Amino acid sequence: MEIKGFITWARETGSLVEVERAVDPHLELARVMYALDGRPVLFRNLAGFPGWRAISGVCAQRQHFAAALGCKVPDLVHRMADALACPTPPPVLDSGLCQEVVEARVDLTRLPIPRYHPDDGGRYVTAGVVVIKDADFGRNVSFHRLMLLDERRFAARIVEGRGTHTALSKSAGDLPVAIAIGCPIQVLLAAAMSPSRGVDELSIAYALVPMPLARCQTVDLEVPAEAELILEGRITYTLSDEGPFPDLTGTMDIVRRQSVIEIDRVTHRRDPIFHALLPGGMEHKNLMGMPREPTIFSAVNEVCRCTGVYITPGGTSWLHAVVQIEKQHEEDGRRAIWAAFQGHTSLKHVVVVDTDVDLYDSADVEWAIATRFQADRDLVVLTDKPGSSLDPSATQALGQKARTAKMGLDATAPLGKARRGYEKVRYGPVDLALYGRKGKM
Repeated sequence: MEIKGFITWARETGSLVEVERAVDPHLELARVMYALDGRPVLFRNLAGFPGWRAISGVCAQRQHFAAALGCKVPDLVHRMADALACPTPPPVLDSGLCQEVVEARVDLTRLPIPRYHPDDGGRYVTAGVVVIKDADFGRNVSFHRLMLLDERRFAARIVEGRGTHTALSKSAGDLPVAIAIGCPIQVLLAAAMSPSRGVDELSIAYALVPMPLARCQTVDLEVPAEAELILEGRITYTLSDEGPFPDLTGTMDIVRRQSVIEIDRVTHRRDPIFHALLPGGMEHKNLMGMPREPTIFSAVNEVCRCTGVYITPGGTSWLHAVVQIEKQHEEDGRRAIWAAFQGHTSLKHVVVVDTDVDLYDSADVEWAIATRFQADRDLVVLTDKPGSSLDPSATQALGQKARTAKMGLDATAPLGKARRGYEKVRYGPVDLALYGRKGKM
């Protein structure tokens, strides 16, 4: 589902918030996004940037992904797992809607790139899908936050040891790059995944929902043809300060020396829409957490029958997960805990529940912990394990993997006759229409 199609869907379902008054991308936009976090918001008028609109909250709810993929929310993890297992190369067009308008000259300051927080290092692109090619593994697609430096340059946060950084280290000179902004939802989801090396994220996107690619005009790369805005250029070996900027946890990230990207071509659709992603908001959390659910799902399925995985927003959509299993052996809960930590190495706390517990309902999960868990019997604690650099409570050392303690809670009921004492009382359904209108029974 491309951005304009999403807007139509959100409007028809009554979930879209449309802001008519002029909003300034300098700080004001982010304040409105924060106040409406969790809802899709279309900003029709951006102060100082005529001809542009902005959208936020595209990925703020799981229902948005389900609508884009044509499935129900509980089926999302299965769809992601299937796409990871069977990526399909998309067709490539000579040109696309993303190239309807070619800017006569590059001036990034004319794009409605927001400044989100007063402490930010500058104006930031937060929903930029970065496309590069690795000399050995081929096309790689990922997210990188981009801090605007001037009319032609960004400082890009490129995490050491990952795809873009590895490809750049192999390049004798500048590394060609294309940055797509305002991408279809399936592209956003696939770009946030971490498949095995050599697996193309755009092929995962096509396996989720078919969509074409378009050839770039100045670099040998392909981009989603239905994106709103494309920036073509080069990742250089020049370094610049990048940051500070809010991170997934809602805390402020530090300043680092990072690679500079130089932009040589700007193209976009007619009547373009800029995708602004609120750092630390629900859209950020979903795009970080959801792509880790199929890897946990697959790992747990190797040791027992997994029926669902939910990386929770309360755990910053990165550090906490609920795993649902169909328990067949008494040790399945503990097996699931160990496997979940292998499926997502940054995971810090995991709760394992039965199929009668709604893993998306925090009260139901807490009920399972309250009634089915004993700390001296069902708790797994791991000490001094590799953790996440996003966790401020972890032990951090420059240039080294963060270290943390981890905890797993087996909140499953026992098998056999004993299970009856752990089951929740249920009542039969009733048609309230037979008893009068709401409030007047």
